[in-house]
Amino acid sequence: MKKLEGKIALVTGGNSGIGLATAKQFVAEGAYVYITGRRQVKLDAAVEAIGKNVTAVQSDVSNLADLDRLFATIEQEQGHLDIIFANAGGGQIAPLGAITEEHFDTTFNVNVKGLLFTVQKALPLLPEGASIILNASITSIKGTPAFSVYSATKAAVRSFARNWILDLRERKIRVNAISPGVVPTPGYDHLGLNDQQLQEFVDSQASTIPLGRVGKPDEIAKAVVFLASDESSFVNGIELFVDGGMAQI
Repeated sequence: MKKLEGKIALVTGGNSGIGLATAKQFVAEGAYVYITGRRQVKLDAAVEAIGKNVTAVQSDVSNLADLDRLFATIEQEQGHLDIIFANAGGGQIAPLGAITEEHFDTTFNVNVKGLLFTVQKALPLLPEGASIILNASITSIKGTPAFSVYSATKAAVRSFARNWILDLRERKIRVNAISPGVVPTPGYDHLGLNDQQLQEFVDSQASTIPLGRVGKPDEIAKAVVFLASDESSFVNGIELFVDGGMAQI
């Protein structure tokens, strides 16, 4: 028996990186998966890479009309949703003196507003015992130079998990946050660094990780599968660090 046999899952930002790796793992474990992203070309490529049991719905999580259309599609086609991996998000480098209103609004609109309303609008489709996984970050507890706005959004995401388990306790819906460490993905291309700066950043981070290396999207995906499955049936409201030990030192 596969860990997610017969489950219906949603992965926002499922067209690349951790989201795509998780969608692949969900399908491998027996789930039917919906993925979202803003760019149709990347969604089409992701569907091809996943291969089966997947539907892509073009949408921007910070656009509430897009979310309404997404959940109307899932309701019409499946009638319910067992698993949400609220993964869509991103950020850019900006030291305190250079933070603009646009930078603040864009980061919070996707990482906080988008995540919140993704979960809220999914609630009518979630049966008792559903699992919600929120993608946070080790920046929820660790300081990073020039990354304060992104870090603040991820602290908010972690707080959501603590609070929502109380809001959803009567429905026995579990909510957990997963906090990846340094895991290079295509999203790193949008940090605002050139190729050399990006490689120097990754190398410098690897030297501070007890395991001596950065992570891979598949390693995060396997942890998300655990939180989505009945194997974690008594795990609720936690922040699971998948970071090679970086947040523990």
